[in-house]
Amino acid sequence: MSKSTTATTDNSSSATVAAAVLVAQEQELAGSPANSRRPGAECIELIASMRFAISLLSLIAIASVIGTILKQNEPANNYVNQFGPFWYEVFNRLSLYTVYSSWWFLLIMAFLVLSTSLCILRNSPKMLKDMRSWRDNVREQSLTNFSHKAAWQSTFTRPELAMQLENQLRQRGYRVKLLEKSGATLLAAKKGAANKLGYIFAHSAIVIICIGGLLDSGLAIHVQEWFMGKVPFDGNGIISQIDKKHRLSLSTPTFRGNAMIPEGQSTSTAIISEQTGVLLQDLPFTIKLNKFIIEYYSTGMPKLFASEVVVQDHASGATFPATIKVNQPLTYRGISVYQSSFEDGGSKLQLAAYPMSGSGRSRFMLNGEVGGTTPLLAGDYTIEWSGFRPFNVEDMAANGKDVRAADPAMSFNQQVVSNLNKHSGSAGKSENTKDLKNVGASVQYKLRDKTGQAREFNNYMQSVLLDGSYVFLTGTRDSPSEPFRYLRIPADDNDSVQEWMRLRAALFNPELRARAAANYAAHAFTKEGADTGLRTQLQASSDKSLTIFSGDGKKAGFMAISGFLQKIPAADQEKAADVFMKILNGSLWELWQVARQQDSIPVLELTEKHAQFLQLASIALSDSFFYRAPVYLQLTSYNEVKASVLQITRSPGKNVVYLGCLLLTLGVFSMFYIRERRIWVWIKEGGPGAHALMAMSSQRKTLDFEQEFIKLKSELAGAAE
Repeated sequence: MSKSTTATTDNSSSATVAAAVLVAQEQELAGSPANSRRPGAECIELIASMRFAISLLSLIAIASVIGTILKQNEPANNYVNQFGPFWYEVFNRLSLYTVYSSWWFLLIMAFLVLSTSLCILRNSPKMLKDMRSWRDNVREQSLTNFSHKAAWQSTFTRPELAMQLENQLRQRGYRVKLLEKSGATLLAAKKGAANKLGYIFAHSAIVIICIGGLLDSGLAIHVQEWFMGKVPFDGNGIISQIDKKHRLSLSTPTFRGNAMIPEGQSTSTAIISEQTGVLLQDLPFTIKLNKFIIEYYSTGMPKLFASEVVVQDHASGATFPATIKVNQPLTYRGISVYQSSFEDGGSKLQLAAYPMSGSGRSRFMLNGEVGGTTPLLAGDYTIEWSGFRPFNVEDMAANGKDVRAADPAMSFNQQVVSNLNKHSGSAGKSENTKDLKNVGASVQYKLRDKTGQAREFNNYMQSVLLDGSYVFLTGTRDSPSEPFRYLRIPADDNDSVQEWMRLRAALFNPELRARAAANYAAHAFTKEGADTGLRTQLQASSDKSLTIFSGDGKKAGFMAISGFLQKIPAADQEKAADVFMKILNGSLWELWQVARQQDSIPVLELTEKHAQFLQLASIALSDSFFYRAPVYLQLTSYNEVKASVLQITRSPGKNVVYLGCLLLTLGVFSMFYIRERRIWVWIKEGGPGAHALMAMSSQRKTLDFEQEFIKLKSELAGAAE
């Protein structure tokens, strides 16, 4: 097929031509029929084919989805807890926990680079050749087969007409070449040949970006693990004393690690997390943190993290100050240091410990340091201080959940009736409800017993306004995967937990319970001549209600009351619950006053505020049996020590990726916004002047092309007159 016929086909069916070009390209790579191909030619053809590249891109897309959904480089225990031992092992064998540094992902990237490179090498020479070509071997007959053509008769001579048309085409931005044919002049013009550079740029960008990605991948670290005996460190120890087999070479070309530096301390090592431990990357300089700065919005949310550091070069000994902010990293000797986050650097804590079992209520003081441990109760327990925050903005709609789901908004009677019908419920608000508040400082710790079992706690220092009353929140959970559930201890008139602790201790004192029951019966029968038998019976009922509420070794609080009332016929349960709770309510009030008298404190006047406190205290007492801690720790003072978390990277592929992105942008722009136009004008002598036949072609038929052809045809016809 001649080139003129090919041009005609381009105009009639661009999709067919595109398919034919693709087939021709693949056939050209093969070079010969299948039965005469050289060994390995079929393999090269497959690797360089479009279907192979698309398959690789599909695999990369699937791997990226997995890497996005499944958190990467988490500790192994997190995955075991999430998926179980069996699926953990399956996913581990497939390297799904480290997708982007796995051998199969890097292999796919390498094959994509190879495939795209072969495609570029195969097609670029032909495209460059076509860009330089004028396609000037057309004939008059072939131009008549174009769908976009026009003819004129001019009074100009052939040289004059050729000059007129050449000037007109140049004014339109076309490059023009004149060729003398046998008895005719051919004007070959073209514009937009850079469109083909778009293909070269776009495909080259894929190669460059993939190479940049490989340069910044974990390949350099894996090479040291495979061939240099480097292994992750999975124990505890001082960084400077860790063996060299856990340290990467100072010349490692690429890495991404983290460093946590408390104020006043320094580091010269980056920690690289691996699934089975950590690798240490020594740095050519030391970073010392002088001060960590954090600023907040009016809502209490952080708005600025900044680290004021001093950097000392190991080779020259020179030092210089620097400030590292979010999006404003420090770059020195090819290593970038980014502000990542912040942690506690070992804040000093002072706490008051209140007993949560038995009749004792004498508090004692404790000192702790975040990151350290403190023995408790003669070594029966160990406190592991895991975190401290001086400033908290919490969603109280979620964090206000009671420890056992008692609802403080319900009355005593409603609480018991609810427990009769349903032994557990939800005190949480709707998940769509948010109530953001600054609740002050908090301390988080784990309480571990001698058997190694641990329970986690999160206690707030200040009282918090919830449902119209101030309470102290102390959260607890059995597993890090669970949300904290909170025990609400009501704040007394002095904004402390003293009164609630006094009432709790009195509840477990049989002597005080008996005195409270006697006072309750005496106050109920104040008139002279009251029935002594009824008074004695009421006193016994009062004492029994307090005893049941304090627990029988198996149940306590509202659960114990519910169990007791369930022994009563169903028809009488609601009435019995009402009477029981009235007795319990009055008995608890008397118990509180008796406890105050024992401590030589005046009794309180029964006011609405004190009644509200008693209601909240009763609910907290009921829930406290599910708190399962020997003491309640209340933060009294602290000396905060901040620590900055820095991300330290060496990424030589970053600039390579930037170059690839630039080429990709230029390539896409060239392919979509630059249209190649070719014009041929055949001029020959005819009649009184010269006769001109014009044909025009483009890669794609578009509305712009149609309009340009009409306008250009009119302009050339006018120039020929």
